[in-house]
Amino acid sequence: MASFVTEVLASSGKLEKEDLSSKISKMSRKVEDTKEEVCDMINKRYAEFLPSLQGSEKLMSQIGEVSREMDTLKNCIETEVQQNIHVAVADYTKLKQQLEKNAIIIKMLGHLQEFHNAMTEFAKALPDNKYVDAAKHLELARASVNSLKEWKTSQLPLLSALNSELTVQRENLIYHLGDRWKGLVIWRLPSTKEPAGLQSFLKVELNLAHSGSKDGEQKPSALMCCVLQALAIQGDLQYKIKLFSQVLLKFILRPLVMYPSLSVTVTEQQDEGIILALQCLEESQEDRCTPSQVYIKLLLVLKTLQTHLLGELIWEDLSQCIIHECLLYSIPTNSSQLEKYNTVIKETEEFEKSLKEMEFLQSDSTDLLKYARDVNCHFITKKCKDVIVAARKLMTSKMHNTVKITPDYKLHLPKLDSPASEGKVKHETTKEEVTMENTKQLSAWSLCLPACRISESVQQLMDLALSTLSEAVGSSTYCALQLFFTVRNIFQLFYDVVPTYHKENLLKFPHLAAIQHNNCMYLAHHLLTLGHHFKAHLPQPQNEGIATFVDMVPGFRKLGARCFLAQMNIQRAELLERLSTAHNFGNLDDEDHYIAASKAVRQVIHQLKQLGTVWQDVLPVSIYCKAMGNLLNTAITEIIAKIMALEDISSEDGEHLHTLCQTIIEEGPLVFTPLTEDNKNYQEEAPLYMKKWSTFKELVIVLRANLQEIVDRWADGKGPLAFEFSSLEMKNLIRALFQNTERRAVALTKIK
Repeated sequence: MASFVTEVLASSGKLEKEDLSSKISKMSRKVEDTKEEVCDMINKRYAEFLPSLQGSEKLMSQIGEVSREMDTLKNCIETEVQQNIHVAVADYTKLKQQLEKNAIIIKMLGHLQEFHNAMTEFAKALPDNKYVDAAKHLELARASVNSLKEWKTSQLPLLSALNSELTVQRENLIYHLGDRWKGLVIWRLPSTKEPAGLQSFLKVELNLAHSGSKDGEQKPSALMCCVLQALAIQGDLQYKIKLFSQVLLKFILRPLVMYPSLSVTVTEQQDEGIILALQCLEESQEDRCTPSQVYIKLLLVLKTLQTHLLGELIWEDLSQCIIHECLLYSIPTNSSQLEKYNTVIKETEEFEKSLKEMEFLQSDSTDLLKYARDVNCHFITKKCKDVIVAARKLMTSKMHNTVKITPDYKLHLPKLDSPASEGKVKHETTKEEVTMENTKQLSAWSLCLPACRISESVQQLMDLALSTLSEAVGSSTYCALQLFFTVRNIFQLFYDVVPTYHKENLLKFPHLAAIQHNNCMYLAHHLLTLGHHFKAHLPQPQNEGIATFVDMVPGFRKLGARCFLAQMNIQRAELLERLSTAHNFGNLDDEDHYIAASKAVRQVIHQLKQLGTVWQDVLPVSIYCKAMGNLLNTAITEIIAKIMALEDISSEDGEHLHTLCQTIIEEGPLVFTPLTEDNKNYQEEAPLYMKKWSTFKELVIVLRANLQEIVDRWADGKGPLAFEFSSLEMKNLIRALFQNTERRAVALTKIK
């Protein structure tokens, strides 16, 4: 056993495979011998106890010794084998890396070979006009260069040289293709200095020319296809077609859509090829082409170009041109014409179908047809837009063109059929209404607009609103809703636009301010009942209460009042400015002071007369009288204040003051001359509109009265004089008019 272990351990360094096998075989035999001895010992165990015990101890010792030898051998084997494994793996990794490096180099050499072959074939194909083959070979060369760029080990100088060669040859190909394109597609356009118009478009020609007549050269259509295909491979087709499409749209397609008298002619000549030209057949009386005319002319052009050019790139711009220059103007302006528009929808369907059959369009391109089918939406949009534009035009027109409005004036409301439910209720309650009728009736002029003048444009604006609401009756819910709110927008636009647009004139001219006041009151008056007249005839939800204009009434009333009050403040300021030149009506015994005061009074009377002339046929009588009374009251209030502030009034000054005030008393009421059909004398009612008129008249009396007359009119605080002046004011006036005497003192004691 010891010799076996020694023999195993004596082996130096690496175990040879054969030596290792022999030793393992010997160990196997040793184990088998031990196994037999153990079995033999176990069989004889029960025969002899002691000898068996001694034999088993010896055997156990032998087994332990063999186990230790096996462990030693196992450790040795594992150590040696593990070392050999690491060495083998390291060697294999180096070989693998070398193999991969060789494979990369082989691939790079293959790409270089592909680039060289592609460029060689390109050089052969280009002179032979094989543009598609040349473009394909150039793309293969590009792919090879791109593959080389992916390897980090590629040499940069080599790649730079390949890229430069690729760029040069691509530009060479593009130049040849562009040169061919210019020879195949020839434009004859008018001068850029010539103004765009019908006559300039007659000079436009598009020549799709034939190629040369060399033997074996491709036909024009085939050559064109080759050029287009090569451009597509190189990625330049879309740019080239886009430029062509823009010129085609600007000089041929758009004029054909816009001008009804223009048509296109297509001629084919053996030497020149196919020529498309515009010609004017006859002057058309129509401003716009009908959709059917447009479709016929465009199909002729597009069918001619079908075999030569592509269509998807131009379709977006062309469809927008047809929509905005043709279909937009073909939309009906009245709802009664909508049914006739089905013809246009069918013509549009046929037009798109023809384009799809020509492969000019993809199957899902229906922009044009969608627009035509949405005629209801476009109709109402156009209708609302036209109404707003017309309304704004009326609002910005001149205001001074007026019409007379009388109390018996009525709007031209359309006759509408009564709803069934309303007629039934009315029929059932007829008898009850008769029995409940009040014997006292309102006047026929109750709730009527007073006689005045309004702008003709405002009357037309109201007629526009009525016609729009009439259009909403019987329309679909969507259309009725849009039309109704368009009418509301009309009045809101008036509220915002007119005061701003006419701001300067409304402040400068009293005549226009009065007209604007009447305009606002006129609109507010009719807005009260406008919604009620149409509400029951509109679809839901308008007929349930939202179709009303009552909420806009207070705003219009305030707008009219604010405008007229602004003008009143201006006139009031001018009156006070004129009176300020009268030197406070003091020292009138001085001739210059008296002339200035007299001039101021005359200017006030003149200004009021001028306003009366301007306003007398415009404003309602009640408003006119209130306005004139307010202004005259402002003047006399200022005069009263000036005179009452004087501390010394001589007899001569008093006489002059009396004369000036008497002028106002005599001529002031003359401004109350409204133009009315009745024979009522409004001058007699003038004092009703002037708060200080009685005060002014009492002042005039005092200026010429003696002390006794003043005391008598005071009448212990119960006379007419006491109703107009306080005791303090009257005492100050007496002190200014009379010298300090016993009689004055007695009179002052009676003024209390």
